[in-house]
Amino acid sequence: MAGFLKRLLPKRFRKEGMVIPVVRLHGPIMSGGSQFRPTLNLASTAQVLEKAFSFKDAPAVAISLNSPGGSPVQSRLVFTRIRELAREKQKKVLVFVEDVAASGGYMIALAGDEIIADPTSIVGSIGVVSGGFGFPELLKKIGVERRVYTAGENKVILDPFQPEKEKDIEYLKTLQLEIHQVFISMVRERRAGKLKNDDVVFSGLFWTGMRALELGLVDGLGDMRQELKRRYGAKSKLELVMPARGLFGRRIPGISSASLEGAGAGLATGLVEAAEEKALWSRFGL
Repeated sequence: MAGFLKRLLPKRFRKEGMVIPVVRLHGPIMSGGSQFRPTLNLASTAQVLEKAFSFKDAPAVAISLNSPGGSPVQSRLVFTRIRELAREKQKKVLVFVEDVAASGGYMIALAGDEIIADPTSIVGSIGVVSGGFGFPELLKKIGVERRVYTAGENKVILDPFQPEKEKDIEYLKTLQLEIHQVFISMVRERRAGKLKNDDVVFSGLFWTGMRALELGLVDGLGDMRQELKRRYGAKSKLELVMPARGLFGRRIPGISSASLEGAGAGLATGLVEAAEEKALWSRFGL
């Protein structure tokens, strides 16, 4: 009878070993997103983070991280939310890097009290990048005249249909340097006393987990399951924290004339997002 009642209890309340909540933060970091291409940002992660840190008896929260980066704003917001919850709930944060934690992905990794990577993970890319395309001659070739009317001389700065201007490029570089300094300050604060070569670390390069360990960007090499069982006992259990589900355990999107009308636009947006995501991963050979 006692065994039957024990099985009725939620796993976290069974005295069979320590339960460690696990959160998966995977994907490119972008604001917005859609049902076609979910992305990593504060809105998509806030709920699961709150749920993971609500495990009262858990001494730590484990984060499985796999991201090539993206929005610096969303990266900082996710980082800040993790650190706020860690202080509020007094829990240790262990970040485990899978394929890649680069650029904004590494910024999120900094929320960990310890960062553990696989020897073949890609880590780093502490820098800022902006990209785009220019089409100054295309309109002429197809016989289209570009007409832009502005109030403010810089409202069309970096317009892709106009030739590049040196002052526009210099202004963009100024913004990049400011963001880079914020990133550098975060790394220095969170990795204080661990970094080995600042000039190399902050150059924008990225490395394998083995080299990242030598440079002080990560604290160790290993596997989440083995590492957590080593720390918290062989009977400890990992519990993946998932977003809240709807009726019958899954979300069922409603069908209406409005949603049908927007399906084409949503699909087009999804294709653009897919291209952006592919470009982010491709930088690291993934």
